[in-house]
Amino acid sequence: MQKKAIILDLDNTIYPVTSIGNKLFASLLKLIQESKDHDRFFDEIKKDIMRRPFQVVAAAFNFSTALTQEGIDLLKELTYDEAMLPFEDYVYTKNLLCKKYLVTTGFQKLQQSKIAALGIENDFEEINIVDPLTSTRTKKDVFADIIFRNNYDISEVLVVGDDMHSEIKAAQELGIDTVLYDKFNLYPDRGSQQSITNFSELKHLLTIKLPRG
Repeated sequence: MQKKAIILDLDNTIYPVTSIGNKLFASLLKLIQESKDHDRFFDEIKKDIMRRPFQVVAAAFNFSTALTQEGIDLLKELTYDEAMLPFEDYVYTKNLLCKKYLVTTGFQKLQQSKIAALGIENDFEEINIVDPLTSTRTKKDVFADIIFRNNYDISEVLVVGDDMHSEIKAAQELGIDTVLYDKFNLYPDRGSQQSITNFSELKHLLTIKLPRG
């Protein structure tokens, strides 16, 4: 049997944030530098901003309430309107014989603008943007909702993403099979976690393993 649905993450799964990050986050990085409170860890902060939601980074590096709010005020109105390209292997997802859903965390306007710039709107049955600023819903909630509304069995769904502590963890808590898209080998100690570095490998992971009996 084959999986009926794949749920994909956006940032660093469909495209590399580093391809636009320096330009996209220039005003945010300037704001952080001008605060003078985080010079020691600035390189780490910059790296994390390319990989994790701003609110998570702000909490991890103990940003002040004022700096956190200034960052949020800036990012919630930010958009990216220049051309963007997905990873070259993203093309392999287009011919997979299952329904595809996009679930991404971030500011609504910004995530929508990136999806439009990538031209991937029609690749998915639906697109879900989890914006912590406007909703208490999490990726885990959205995954569960997709399964419920479409009457999928958990075994029929696969979640693919780049972050072990975000979409992969959320899916595992629901009992959904997961594949880590670890294109740059950021998780060398991933243990038994199923992983790929190229979407061409995904087709062979869509078979549902039936229990023996």
